[in-house]
Amino acid sequence: MTRPGAEGGPARPEAGAPGPGPAPSPPPGSARKPVPVRTILAAIGLVLATVLLLLLIRATHRVLVWIVIAGFFAVAVYPVVNWIERRLPWCRRSLATLAVYLLLVLLIAGLITLFAVPLAREGTSLAHQLPTLIDDARAGRGPVGRLLDRTHVLSYIQQNDSKIRSFVSGLGAPALGFLKTAATGVAATITIFVVSFLMVVQGPKLVRGTLALFPDDRAEHIRAVGTDCAKTVTGYISGNLVISVICGALTYAVLKIIGIPFSGLIALFVGIADLIPLVGATLGAVVAGLAAFLYSVPAGIIVVIFFVVYQQLENHLLQPLIFSRTVQLDPLTVLIAILVAVELAGLLGALLAIPIAGMIQIILRDLWEHHRGRFKPEPAARESPAPVSQPSSAGSPPPPR
Repeated sequence: MTRPGAEGGPARPEAGAPGPGPAPSPPPGSARKPVPVRTILAAIGLVLATVLLLLLIRATHRVLVWIVIAGFFAVAVYPVVNWIERRLPWCRRSLATLAVYLLLVLLIAGLITLFAVPLAREGTSLAHQLPTLIDDARAGRGPVGRLLDRTHVLSYIQQNDSKIRSFVSGLGAPALGFLKTAATGVAATITIFVVSFLMVVQGPKLVRGTLALFPDDRAEHIRAVGTDCAKTVTGYISGNLVISVICGALTYAVLKIIGIPFSGLIALFVGIADLIPLVGATLGAVVAGLAAFLYSVPAGIIVVIFFVVYQQLENHLLQPLIFSRTVQLDPLTVLIAILVAVELAGLLGALLAIPIAGMIQIILRDLWEHHRGRFKPEPAARESPAPVSQPSSAGSPPPPR
């Protein structure tokens, strides 16, 4: 039984009387709502689209790699073309881009000529000396012959002469494959130059068209972040090229002064290998050191000392001086980026790992700074909930707020 509450309030249950129980739960055998057919079809469509996209990427991965390389070249050349446009208002963008690319081609041709002349001379000398070197090696004379004799390579060659001849006679197919690879490389070079040229010419239109899809404040923010990413790519490419040229030139000078043969070829290999981050300079030093030790032991010691000193200068002077304002990455991030990139894309991944890691770092830092103050604020620990209002007696002050 219930009794009316005080002051005519609602009826309250007596003490010990059972109150209203919880809401009844649905029976266990009730069926759930079926998933709409439209949702199922949308999920299937997304899965099929993803599979088709992956198959398309796999089928066109070579062209996509060319486009990525062309994009990096375009980003590196873009500031130079913009500078020419600002300095020469009468010069159209296509003409400025053409001038920059012609200058780039002339620079590359000059570097090739600089190395090609000693290479051709040393190649001719090697062709004349090759029969004598082979005879000396077979007889165990000269540095190469003594090395082969100490390592028992000559006895192995004499015991497996027939197998070596059959292996050499079967090199026809690999030679054809090499020619095919060389033709593909020439086609890739021409394609990359043409695509990067068009990217630079059409760059402003593409940027304006893309930014027009966003509000003005967001478009300006995206432009600023894109500019920082472009500076990272430009700084890395130009800085890495400068460091490689310095390494190759110093290596050529040291080998030439010592008198080691084929110093131009070795220096060219060292300069190209130095483009590979972390391991490139070490690889070039190993090759140059072996060539110097084959010439003479004192020459090998001098070359090893040179590379040890140069590595310290490059790591503590050249790289910080060139990369400090462009690619600000700690060594652990660089190492992880290179390992992951090599696993995904081989040598190309090693070359592009640092600029891509720098771009990712810029984007993530911008996202963090942009959203850092927009998280849901936590309640202050010193605040207390508002007191419940109670009737106050006459003349008493109101409760504190």
